[in-house]
Amino acid sequence: MKNVLAAMAGGVVLIGVVAGCGASGHAGRSSAPPPSAGAAQSVTESNPPGDIPDNQAFVSYTAADGSYTLKYPEGWARTDSGSTVTFSDKYNTITVAPHDGFYQPTETYARTIEVPGIAAHTPGFTTADVSTVQRSAGPVIVIRYQADSAPNPVTGKSVRQDVARYEYARGGRGAVVTLAAPKGSDTADPWRTITDSFTWLR
Repeated sequence: MKNVLAAMAGGVVLIGVVAGCGASGHAGRSSAPPPSAGAAQSVTESNPPGDIPDNQAFVSYTAADGSYTLKYPEGWARTDSGSTVTFSDKYNTITVAPHDGFYQPTETYARTIEVPGIAAHTPGFTTADVSTVQRSAGPVIVIRYQADSAPNPVTGKSVRQDVARYEYARGGRGAVVTLAAPKGSDTADPWRTITDSFTWLR
C-alpha cells in the first residue's frame, strides 16, 4: 500500500512539474521580451537610413578647374553636371556648386534673398535657420532647413531630409556646398569633416 501511495504521489509531483513547465512556456510566449533584447531591437529599428558609420573613410576630390578641394565619403557615387558635382549614397547627397560672378554672402543676404529663392524651388521646404560658422576656409554662412528628397528612381519614394547649405567665399569668388540626409540621421561628425575639408586652391 505504501508503495502504491508513493507511486501516486510521484505521479502527482510529475504532473505538477509538467503542468508548471507548460504554464511557464505559455507565459514566455505571451510576455514581452527581456529588456535588453527589447532595447536592442528598438535601437535597431529607430536608426535612420542616412546614418554615416563612425569608421567611414574619406577621400579627396579636386575640382576640374583646380579651384578647390574637399573630402567626401569613400564609395559614394559621383555625378558631374557642368561645374557642379554631386556625391551620393542612397538618400545622402553632397552637392558642390561654384558661384558665377561676384559672391560675398552675408546673413542678411541669405535671409532676404537666398532663403525665399530656395523655398520657391524646394518641395516640402520648411523655415530656414541662418547662421555663421567657422571652418578651415574661414567664416561660412550656413542655411539649415528641411525638405522632401527627389523621388527614388526605382521606388518613386521621397523622404524627409535635413539640409545644410554652406556658402564659401574668397575674394569675390564663391562655392556652395549643400549636404542632405534623411531627417534625424547621425551626420554631425561626417558633415563637419566634409565642410572643414573644403580648401581654396587658387
